[in-house]
Amino acid sequence: MECSGESRALFPGSVKALLDSVEAFLFDCDGVIWKGDKLIEGVPQTLEMLRARGKKIVFVTNNSTKSRKQYAKKFHSLGLVVSEDEIFSSSFAAAMFLKTTDFPREKKVYVIGEEGILEELQLAGFTCLGGPEDGDKRAQLKPNCLFEHDATVGAVVVGLDQYINYYKLQYGTLCIRENPGCLYIATNRDAVGHMTDLQEWPGAGCIVGAICGSTKKEPIVVGKPSTFMMDFLLQKFQLPTSKMCMVGDRLDTDILFGQNAGCKTLLVFTGVTTLSDLQDPLNNIHPDYYTSKVSDIFELLGQ
Repeated sequence: MECSGESRALFPGSVKALLDSVEAFLFDCDGVIWKGDKLIEGVPQTLEMLRARGKKIVFVTNNSTKSRKQYAKKFHSLGLVVSEDEIFSSSFAAAMFLKTTDFPREKKVYVIGEEGILEELQLAGFTCLGGPEDGDKRAQLKPNCLFEHDATVGAVVVGLDQYINYYKLQYGTLCIRENPGCLYIATNRDAVGHMTDLQEWPGAGCIVGAICGSTKKEPIVVGKPSTFMMDFLLQKFQLPTSKMCMVGDRLDTDILFGQNAGCKTLLVFTGVTTLSDLQDPLNNIHPDYYTSKVSDIFELLGQ
């Protein structure tokens, strides 16, 4: 593979140079480690090799549908031994944002999203409304019908939600527009994601966009490419970001996240971004390296 611009294809010499210069690898999950519930070929051997070489590994995912505990179970179900403290999800980032900004404990959080956001917020000690249980509720569109909402909601957190409906959109909109000082937080703005292994599905971006449209406000984004999660990674590793490599399948989230933080970056083509996307003259995001799949790190090193 050849690519114009500043990016270089991985080859045996560059893999060795990368491993020599990096102490921690940050991996995206969807499209890098797995697609849907199917593990991408060669991932276990690659992770095992990196651990054997003393490299620190962490998984940084924008998918907010699961908590860190739920993600640890998914890794285990796929035959990968990964601990909760090696996982940084955007659901966890949303909870940590509220915690580090001293969000008032007497205020509630309305969630347009799934179980992962609720679980992380509750673990952090916050009172939540919404989530999957509002998936079956219907807004009553009839004369003289006032839609009631909780005036003590101080933040609305929006993420991927396969149970999205008009009721949730109205509830979140009213909280943001009518509750004084109510925060609008997005776990991420991904356009699409691999919810299954065969095709892409609408991502959180379309739901975040709907709330932007109804509130005329832009959210605080806590997932990639925002560097908010990097603050926690720096605390955990005590390493300069120049000693970290972000591995992902998206230019506008994974690679931009790594670049914004000062990490080395590696793009793989097992997910959203293709080689033609990278080569597009209109693309201005160029990773340090690119390759077909994560396991090329392992295979090229053996050549």
